[in-house]
Amino acid sequence: MKGLRWHYTRLPMQEDAPSGEEGEVEEEEEEEEEADPAPPIAPASEDPVETQLAEASQVLGALEMRQLNLHLPRRVTGHSWSLAFCTGRDGFSLRTLYRRMEGHSGPVLLVLQDQDGQMFGAFSSSTIRLSKGFYGTGETFLFSFSPQLKVFKWTGSNSFFVKGDLDSLMMGSGSGRFGLWLDGDLYHGGSHPCATFNNEVLARKEQFFIKELEAWVLS
Repeated sequence: MKGLRWHYTRLPMQEDAPSGEEGEVEEEEEEEEEADPAPPIAPASEDPVETQLAEASQVLGALEMRQLNLHLPRRVTGHSWSLAFCTGRDGFSLRTLYRRMEGHSGPVLLVLQDQDGQMFGAFSSSTIRLSKGFYGTGETFLFSFSPQLKVFKWTGSNSFFVKGDLDSLMMGSGSGRFGLWLDGDLYHGGSHPCATFNNEVLARKEQFFIKELEAWVLS
């Protein structure tokens, strides 16, 4: 079992984009890349297709996968899930996660289990990558099993979907906080309510330590 490393990373702070404006944000604030046109979000399928996995998940069980499948966009329903990255195999490194994402363009399901046993994560409409600003579409969402599945869809308030730095990964933002934030070691993270998804705190506490993390490419 990975030993606890009692160090803390200061959460990056960010101001919201001015109301009603799109595109670039002032340099002192997080820079927002030109958002991809958000395709219409189709209603969840009532008859989910059985998920096809190339290998077993160490985080999600069959029931959790079926529940998540109901909320995935129709364009990926029935696609196989390929495990591009997992901490158990690839180690705890955000840079390794970015490297494992290279060559993939399809959507990604990021699933985590923290040291308290809580399961949560995010669906990204495009691959996880390094970026100068936020990217993604309105298909992106956050979720948590607490213990029942809760899904937090895009509110339309802003376009702060995903941003990848060398030392952090952020998903959703508002009022200087992030819906989901992970450090460069993929060991320490945080979750706060944010305007992008109007989400609850995904873990049991705002600050958490990661036990397992998996990134599944849906293609």
